[in-house]
Amino acid sequence: IQLALALRNTMILQRKFEPEAALKLIEKTRPYAIAIVPTMLNRLLRVTPDNFDSGVKVIATSGEALPPKVLEQTFEKFGDVLYNLYGSTEASWVCIATPADMRRHPNTAGTPPLGTVVRILDEDGREVPAGEKGRIFCGNELVFDGYTNGNTKDFIDGLVSTGDMGHLEGDLYFVDGRDDDMIVSGGENVYPIEVEGLLAEHPAVREVSAIGVPDDDFGQRLVVFVALNDGHTLTGDEVREHVRAHRARHCIPREVVFLDELPRNATGKVLA
Repeated sequence: IQLALALRNTMILQRKFEPEAALKLIEKTRPYAIAIVPTMLNRLLRVTPDNFDSGVKVIATSGEALPPKVLEQTFEKFGDVLYNLYGSTEASWVCIATPADMRRHPNTAGTPPLGTVVRILDEDGREVPAGEKGRIFCGNELVFDGYTNGNTKDFIDGLVSTGDMGHLEGDLYFVDGRDDDMIVSGGENVYPIEVEGLLAEHPAVREVSAIGVPDDDFGQRLVVFVALNDGHTLTGDEVREHVRAHRARHCIPREVVFLDELPRNATGKVLA
């Protein structure tokens, strides 16, 4: 959208997102690019027929984690046009995952665009070796000066913290979760995003969110909120068994809550 404004491109906006109406609009106008959050893209894919001729060259997503099944279905129905942007309000874009990047590693955040520097640092501000988790810091010409209330983010050598944990594999960056979302349950570090990503791939699950809550015995415990696809059933024990089969024991949620849909704000972010 920033580029479209600068280049005086035509932009088509919708006051309210309705997947059927959006699909008709795409078919009618055949836009070059679509900017959309993953939750909306997921809803759009449900009403998009196979081999749909959209004419779209770029689908740009951002704002939340991109579920692997949404990635796969986008490739199937629209082709290799999906670009996933990882960024923040404080630093704008940080990394961009191209279709080729996500073909290699579906959960990658990609690589920094020209002019952006990304570093993975430990608690002492030192760069960690490739493969190790650390705090994500970045810098470019778009980094903010601070909030209007006088607060700011952590800065190290001119780089600002994104508030996320991540790691580097080869030339690709990966986001492992919020640095303040990690919970310690029974002495073990648990990243809710790891459990969310696993459950989001389950065929019965439409959307899922995992959070940590206080626990008298374990310090914190993991709770997952699940909304199911129409016509599917799942029990709390089946959810736990699925996690048990694919993740370490400490990642198994102690509580599973089923909802008709997850509460979200106007931009599609889940309200905790």
